[in-house]
Amino acid sequence: MTSTILKMLLKELLMKVFDLHCDTLYKAVTMSHGFSCFDYEVQTDVDFEKYLQCFAVWIPDDLSIKQGRALFEKAKITLPKECKINNINLVDSFKEINNSTKNKLAMFTLENCKIIDNDISYIKYLADSNIKTATLTWNDTNCIGDGAMAEHPTGITEFGKKAVCELENQGIVIDVSHASDKLFYDVCEIAEKPFIATHSNARAVTAHKRNLTDEQAKIIFKNGGIIGLNFHNAFLNNEPEKASIDDILKHAEHFLSLGGEDYVCLGSDFDGGILPYDIRNNRNLYEIYNLFLQKNYQEAIIDKIFYENAVNFFENFDI
Repeated sequence: MTSTILKMLLKELLMKVFDLHCDTLYKAVTMSHGFSCFDYEVQTDVDFEKYLQCFAVWIPDDLSIKQGRALFEKAKITLPKECKINNINLVDSFKEINNSTKNKLAMFTLENCKIIDNDISYIKYLADSNIKTATLTWNDTNCIGDGAMAEHPTGITEFGKKAVCELENQGIVIDVSHASDKLFYDVCEIAEKPFIATHSNARAVTAHKRNLTDEQAKIIFKNGGIIGLNFHNAFLNNEPEKASIDDILKHAEHFLSLGGEDYVCLGSDFDGGILPYDIRNNRNLYEIYNLFLQKNYQEAIIDKIFYENAVNFFENFDI
């Protein structure tokens, strides 16, 4: 048996995973038939040594503020309840991540700050509700600024400038995935803490407006932020139907070439994106890890991408 195969088998017993983004929580609170947050593409019956999944409550652009806030309230109740049922620790403090005695953890995050609705006090409510990261926009324009797919982006709003500062004051990590280029650079001018892109790929590899340019990636790295590799097929390959696990490696390699060894992570977008044809759920993370091994990447670097970079970021965020 070759050493590479032995490493693969051993890693299936000792693998650690930190996934910065999934939309499974949104499905759990909106589907008409009941199922757990831990069904579908995110499961808990995997034998990872350590597994932290960030669960985003996604607020679609076409919802009213009242509808969006109602969706948030339902998610706020659902995730803690299902974590308790499934014996999963819901992270309250970033310092708990490595200190937790449980091998499965969850983090509550927000995708689309639309529900803030020009009310600065609502940001404290989000923090008090245990929100740990906040994606500023989804695809369109909201009270903060423009999403990547907005027709006529103008950047951050006057309220958005105040909101960015308040999010940082409340200890919520700013997420620029989905941000327009103009909004991204406006955030660069305002943010005093590192910000992240939980689920974004490299535009140089796949020419999609949702992906990051090389300059944007370098700014995030330089400021100590992190980027999560997104598994959505249209962000992985210019021909989405051909997207595969190999494309995830290509985007990782490109970010690494820009100096991202300590900053590249996973941000799967499970239950939110369309997966490549050879990925079904988080069990395929073993195969992605093994592909890195087959390409002769050192385990130390792969472990950074799969777990350590994200842990290091959050544990040092408030320092």
